[in-house]
Amino acid sequence: MSQSEAVETTAVDSGSAVISVKDAGIRYRRNRRSRRNFKDLFSARARKTRPGEFWALRNVTFDVLPGEAIGVVGRNGQGKSTLLKLVAEVVLPDEGSVGVHGGVAPLIEITGGFVNDLSVRENVYLTAGLHGMKKADIAAQFDEIIEFAEIGDFLDTPYKHLSSGMKVRIAFSVVSRLEEPIILVDEVLAVGDRAFKEKCYRRIDELLAGGRTLFIVSHSEKDLRRFCTRGLYLDKGRLVLDAPIAEVLERYNADYGVK
Repeated sequence: MSQSEAVETTAVDSGSAVISVKDAGIRYRRNRRSRRNFKDLFSARARKTRPGEFWALRNVTFDVLPGEAIGVVGRNGQGKSTLLKLVAEVVLPDEGSVGVHGGVAPLIEITGGFVNDLSVRENVYLTAGLHGMKKADIAAQFDEIIEFAEIGDFLDTPYKHLSSGMKVRIAFSVVSRLEEPIILVDEVLAVGDRAFKEKCYRRIDELLAGGRTLFIVSHSEKDLRRFCTRGLYLDKGRLVLDAPIAEVLERYNADYGVK
């Protein structure tokens, strides 16, 4: 899609948006050691992109209203996770702007921040505290966090000795207890056993019923249809369609021959 082509969008009132992204772009380097000559320097300035660089996202604009459930669709490498990190303010845009009005509960790179040599108990307090929960609030919800994760026999076990499934369970349990109004999810529901996935589904249903805003990246059409009412379709780092989720999935499937 060329820059001059208009993106098909769903109209929203940007004045009340909890997430507002305007002409945002993220630029990365393919090879940090790529060499430039004198000619490259001036041609790069003219196009604002140096040799070896590429735009992971470019000219992306959309707004999200309170209580909306948005699903981000696209093939691997099209900018979906980068967009999520942009909204989470993990990365800053190289151009354009991103406004997030309200705290964020990030279910992305979900086990990040946990310390291998600390016990499960210590990690619960550390991670929840880093996300802004007060010690008294963590203590009040501690038993519920552990019960949800089904990990009560391992409270004093170093985190590094847990299985990958156990790490995901405790991480999801902690982060889903945060009382932030915006939930960011990146493929976290693709891991874990079937029974725990169902618990995660029910927990997200509860959060949505409570008026939370959901912004989710997933390759699971089932999950997207279950949770989302609206979709954003990314292709080559550009937003090509902003529409009801059923329309977005139909367009995506048609583009790539999925039946």
